[in-house]
Amino acid sequence: MPGTRKKSSTVSKSTRLSARTKKQIDSLPEHAQEIYKKAHANALKQYQKPEKRRGGKRESTEQVALKVAWAAVKNKYEKEGDRWVQKAA
Repeated sequence: MPGTRKKSSTVSKSTRLSARTKKQIDSLPEHAQEIYKKAHANALKQYQKPEKRRGGKRESTEQVALKVAWAAVKNKYEKEGDRWVQKAA
C-alpha cells in the first residue's frame, strides 16, 4: 500500500548511512523505500569501477549509488510539504 511506511532503512550491510539519510529514507512510503534499496544495491554493483562513473574517481561508488537511488525514487514520487506522494500516472 503506497501510504504505509516501513521503519527499516537498512540499505545493505556494507553501507553506512548518515543519520540524516536514514531519517530521509524512513520518511518515504514503503514502496519508495523498496525502490531506493533496489536502485542503491544495483548502483553499488554497476559503478564499482571508476571508469563506469560519470565523475570517475572524484566520486565514490557510495556517492554515485546514493544519487542513483534518490533519482529512482524521484522518478515515481514527489514531495508535497513534508510527505512523499506517488506521482500521478
